[in-house]
Amino acid sequence: MQSNYSIPLSKLMEEFSLESIVMPRPAEEIMIASPEVSRPGLALTGFMEVFEPFRIQIIGRAEYQYLCELSPEKRHVRLEKFFEKQPIAVIVTSAIEIDDDMKRLAKQNEIPLLRTIERTSAFMAALIASLNTQLAPRITRHGVLVEVYGEGMLILGDSGIGKSETAIELVKRGHRLVADDAVEIKRVSAKTLVGTAPDLIRYYIELRGIGIVDVRRLFGMGSVKATERIDLVINLERWDPEKVYDRFGLDEEKMNILGIDVPSITIPVHPGRNMAIILEVAAMNNRQKKLGYNTAEEFNKRLMEQMMEE
Repeated sequence: MQSNYSIPLSKLMEEFSLESIVMPRPAEEIMIASPEVSRPGLALTGFMEVFEPFRIQIIGRAEYQYLCELSPEKRHVRLEKFFEKQPIAVIVTSAIEIDDDMKRLAKQNEIPLLRTIERTSAFMAALIASLNTQLAPRITRHGVLVEVYGEGMLILGDSGIGKSETAIELVKRGHRLVADDAVEIKRVSAKTLVGTAPDLIRYYIELRGIGIVDVRRLFGMGSVKATERIDLVINLERWDPEKVYDRFGLDEEKMNILGIDVPSITIPVHPGRNMAIILEVAAMNNRQKKLGYNTAEEFNKRLMEQMMEE
């Protein structure tokens, strides 16, 4: 499956310290668009009906040992058909010594041929995780992302509602800022959303009347975090005396972001309310729910039991 996003091969080479054996053109110009990779065992036996050339192909010890057991003529034919399929890149693992025939065919077909010292399984797991993150579907939302007691909290609300002020108060109380004003959200798996800040504004926060401040320099490295999973959405809104707000917590709201339903709560903002403390309690309560204890349900159960006794 190809992604709507792509990254240059050079970025993967730098991240995984890949050795360039054959590089037909600059690695910056070779774009990887699929988060999936393949071990071409079947392809090297001659079965090419479902070969997907946009995937990175990984040749490990098993594939290389199979090739070595073939006669030189048959090995050349199999490799020739493999490289003629134009895979986006081929990576040989475990520091295997690459023979001249493979190098020549890669060069002839202009296929990048790389090598790593890592073992196949460990390398594939790390590569797939990296590709899933870098090529994940994404959106940018106006809001603030903070980590509170290990919970990633996405704070949303109208401009001027107090999102940044609440975030800076949370930072002062020992929690960590991930992003202010713009939050880049990526869907890295079927159940997980991860948020980060755009490079330009990372670790900065805007406070009206003061301006832009560098949270990392003011409060230290422990006050910021590059990325964080999104566990809870906080919707801040101005207090509406005509609106009935949930007082028990039995109504569980969800917000759908990139196809994933994230727990969501709406908190009214009113002079005198300490939003930082409220969000700390919200984070602890959400964590408690994930551990299997729902205070609202437990209280409602006890209330119903008491009513039945009467």
